[in-house]
Amino acid sequence: MWLEIILLAIVQGIAEFLPISSSGHVVVGMALCDQLGHPLDEKLTVNIVLHLGTLAAIVVFYWKRIVGLLGEDRRVIGLLLVGSIPAGVAGLVLEKHFTAVLEDPLTAGLMFLVTGLMLLWSARHEGGRTTCRELGYGQALLIGLAQAVAILPGMSRSGSTIVAGLGVGLRRDEAATFSFLLAIPAIGGAGLLKVIELARDGGGSVPISLLAVGATVSFAVGLVSLWWLVRWLQRGWLHHFAWWVIPLGLIVIAWRMFG
Repeated sequence: MWLEIILLAIVQGIAEFLPISSSGHVVVGMALCDQLGHPLDEKLTVNIVLHLGTLAAIVVFYWKRIVGLLGEDRRVIGLLLVGSIPAGVAGLVLEKHFTAVLEDPLTAGLMFLVTGLMLLWSARHEGGRTTCRELGYGQALLIGLAQAVAILPGMSRSGSTIVAGLGVGLRRDEAATFSFLLAIPAIGGAGLLKVIELARDGGGSVPISLLAVGATVSFAVGLVSLWWLVRWLQRGWLHHFAWWVIPLGLIVIAWRMFG
């Protein structure tokens, strides 16, 4: 189990920030573990805990902007709250009634294709000159809706929110900043609920120490991946990741339907 968790943590750290869907890759990885005879229990718990590691990477990478929310950027707090509403509602509904969808590799395969098409669309939309603090609340809500859709495995959260940010006129660097600041309440809220649930139930079948190691690995790998994504976004190369997720989506769909 240790090897599986560490490998999934590395995948999570890479895929959370690159626009290729960490949840989709983790769901597919877990399905492969099942098929190879190394099943993992509590898949959704493992997925959320690994996300907490990459959440820590966001906090470290953007700590200056986070501190700025208490000063000149304090208007952004309201925008983030508005943008977080759709994902909060969608997350509660999906986890309560459609958990199987969140763990379904076929769903991930289909959403990989949607992510790829979205990234190709971004090649023709370089964004505008708007900063985060200049966003309107309606624009923040649109970005939040993109984040809500990205709860589905295979739909990249970073990709959908960055592309939505470019679509409403944010600068490239500001689109990335708003995307990852928006991830803090989304990932943190889901993670907090899961930690409370684990504490209440006395822990699950996956040892807490193993989950902690997985979160640490996803943090370290995620920090490097986040640095890489920001550099690629500045060069206008976001759409290149489509050439990974589209073939991957076709392979996963073929595997689940015919394999």
